[in-house]
Amino acid sequence: MADGQTEAPDNTAVRTALWRAMHVLVDPPPHVLHDEIGLRLAAPGDDWRRRPDMDPDATRGFRAAIVARARFIEDLIAEQAGRGVTQYVILGAGLDTFAQRRPDVAARLRVFEVDQPGPQAWKRHRLVELGYGIPDWLHLVPVDFEASEDWLKKLAAAGFDSSRPAVIVSTGVSMYLTKDATAAILRQITGLAPGSTLAMTFLLPTELVDDADRPGLRTSKQGAQAAGTPFLSFYTPSEILALARAAGFEDARHVPGHALAERYFADRTDGLAPSTGEDVLLAATA
Repeated sequence: MADGQTEAPDNTAVRTALWRAMHVLVDPPPHVLHDEIGLRLAAPGDDWRRRPDMDPDATRGFRAAIVARARFIEDLIAEQAGRGVTQYVILGAGLDTFAQRRPDVAARLRVFEVDQPGPQAWKRHRLVELGYGIPDWLHLVPVDFEASEDWLKKLAAAGFDSSRPAVIVSTGVSMYLTKDATAAILRQITGLAPGSTLAMTFLLPTELVDDADRPGLRTSKQGAQAAGTPFLSFYTPSEILALARAAGFEDARHVPGHALAERYFADRTDGLAPSTGEDVLLAATA
């Protein structure tokens, strides 16, 4: 890929951004997350809400899951920033809009968005085009994972200080990686400064997903396969914890999806709740 060449984000990144916007547009308040900036970035066209994957009823559980995990991450970042952590790394950033929506927190940090060069160049162009710009504290770090580039070396070149604690986040990525690749990333993160925190989502095997959500999981798997980005890895909670501990994390916890549902959706009267199938690994370096 030539330097500066742009490439539109993949369907998954766009769908995630649109679901975050759908939550604001079709679900009644209180809203778990307010994000229409991703919609502005994606600019999907006037008929985007007529897409089959935007059906407001069929996708309500999936968009609830997307906004629940995004809100959980934002709460984690705000908590860690309050404790003095000053670095935030997003692996596979896609159309993440934390820096644009929450400058009150982000401006106190050095935010590093790591992504493939083409989609990231596209996002950089859109941020400038829409007037958001690239503030000094936001670092867009292009890493060609397909060419096995070392993301930690790229981070260091962009100003990341591995001697200082950081929050590392990876959402909606682990299913596209082999288990060996994920284990390698975990080992790299355990080498960061003590007090660093990792939050990584992972997909559960079908047998651990609620019956009502299994058709949606099958559809997602088929769509990913058709797009050339098949799901490669699923984990039981005990498997992901074992992987993290084998990588060197002594402090590793499983945050189940239903815990996020209870945290952010318990008092709703409209029945909106996240679908099952994606949980969170939360780990810290010692």
